[in-house]
Amino acid sequence: MKTADIGKVLGYECLCSEGMEAEIVDGYTSDLLSDVMGNAPDSSVLITIQAHRNSVAVASLAGIRAIVLCNGRKAPEEMIEAAINEDIAIFRTSDNQFTASWKIAGLLKKN
Repeated sequence: MKTADIGKVLGYECLCSEGMEAEIVDGYTSDLLSDVMGNAPDSSVLITIQAHRNSVAVASLAGIRAIVLCNGRKAPEEMIEAAINEDIAIFRTSDNQFTASWKIAGLLKKN
């Protein structure tokens, strides 16, 4: 699936539209950034509540193409700026992490 599908199909709010044509092949749900660095698959979407620029730095190191912030978390401006620089999309949803993971898994399965 394309990164843009997260917003188009699931209706998640796009906070940073960089990298919208990137191919997403997997997802990873975690709030522990060291866990994300060591285990998140390349070309995945990170599903988290960690709304800060360190999430973007870790996503970049791990080859993550998009971040979904759950529980309505707001992205601070420095997070959005970092995502623009790293070509990483950011979305926000009121869904909790379980629900967002389930929806994204379903979307990946269809594609």
